[in-house]
Amino acid sequence: MKILTLMQRDASLTTAELAEKVGISQSPCWRRIQRLHDDGYIKGQVVIVDREKLGFHMQIFAQVKMARLSDEERQTFFRGVENIPEILECYTVFGEMDILLKVVAPDVKWYQEFIFSSLMKLPGVQDIRSIVTLSEAKHTTAVPLKPRQFQ
Repeated sequence: MKILTLMQRDASLTTAELAEKVGISQSPCWRRIQRLHDDGYIKGQVVIVDREKLGFHMQIFAQVKMARLSDEERQTFFRGVENIPEILECYTVFGEMDILLKVVAPDVKWYQEFIFSSLMKLPGVQDIRSIVTLSEAKHTTAVPLKPRQFQ
């Protein structure tokens, strides 16, 4: 748990640095990290890029209403989403809308063009409602390592 906690904060720590912080020697630390990878607890290690420095000043949540699709059409939709780099996340959801997309965009004009040239061309898309964020109050990629207990 300590290794995962530290790695979620800073994946660039060397095995030696992790071992020192956890209080074990380097070899057992390396083996534990390998086991975490092998067992699927660690899916990958990435660099988190500042989207604003790259010109993506807007973050938008697009709620998509879908038509009824065949299994093949649904797979085509999800492959299309996967191939659009500005869509960072995609979720199927309960409720009035069917899909929730997290999209980055440089500005409103670009996003408007994106809706018509990309999103509306995906199979089954009937309606899109957009929520434009004003500011980011919290952003983390760290997952809690166990659920909190409530009394």
